[in-house]
Amino acid sequence: FGLLFATAKFRNSGLGLVFVFALTGFIGYTLGPILSSYLSLANGSQIVMNAFLVTGALFLGLSGYALTSKKDFSFMGAFLAVGIIVGFLAALAALFFEMPGLSLAVSAIFVLLMAGLILYETSNIINGGETNYIMATYGIFLSIFNIFISLLNILGIMSNKP
Repeated sequence: FGLLFATAKFRNSGLGLVFVFALTGFIGYTLGPILSSYLSLANGSQIVMNAFLVTGALFLGLSGYALTSKKDFSFMGAFLAVGIIVGFLAALAALFFEMPGLSLAVSAIFVLLMAGLILYETSNIINGGETNYIMATYGIFLSIFNIFISLLNILGIMSNKP
């Protein structure tokens, strides 16, 4: 969380670039053990590849739509913010109360919320609402990462069903 706040605080300086690289590097470092746990499953490589392909297709499709339609998705901002807070609280509940069904639902909700966030952020970049390249990179990267992790969770849970 420190890198998230440092990136936002120093977004208008060269130090912000250092922090965004540190943030993406750290997230990549933490992704290693997550991928290892999925790759250890019987069909783990298929799960990881499917999550990767669907994440890429979602990002390209949503960003392409925002670019070509030139629609303003800024109206989604408050809804997405509230949705992310509620989703985060639901994820904590699923973790503490060990509810796999809720965990699956939270992952699905996060895929939808992050898809909306990609539309929102891409629209902001196109329409001039976000002029800071560090914050634009930061927002898009975190959305893609969250979609990928959520899809890994969904596909991992679904693959363990008889």
